[in-house]
Amino acid sequence: MTSPLENLSGPGKALAAEPADAKEFAGLKRSGLVRLKDAENPANSLDSRFDLAYNAAHALSLAALRWHGYRPSKRYIVFQALPHTLGVASEVWRVLSKCHDLRNLGEYEGDLDIDDRILTDLIVACKVVAAKLGDLGPGV
Repeated sequence: MTSPLENLSGPGKALAAEPADAKEFAGLKRSGLVRLKDAENPANSLDSRFDLAYNAAHALSLAALRWHGYRPSKRYIVFQALPHTLGVASEVWRVLSKCHDLRNLGEYEGDLDIDDRILTDLIVACKVVAAKLGDLGPGV
């Protein structure tokens, strides 16, 4: 029986099978954890903290996908794959998906409308991803 990740991979699909790389995994994990720590610093502006937390979540989610031997064709798929890569609940990846949409509005339309609540939710979701990622081990 094929896995959900296998079903999403192939020509023209959201994922491409690609052997995992321990060095890439370690670099993504390190980058995500550093950004997450910086996102929690209240001395940084709200916008900067959101950007740091979003990019931390993306790096950690991408690390999980790469650990499983897949590379995404679209940026957002790393969040949607989280139930299959890390077993996270839907409320976690939905927060990350919402933050992806907010990030896109800010990046492409100059409309970054965030508040303390969404930042808090993003940081909490990112911490869940970080904890689950730690359970995977060092990678291939």
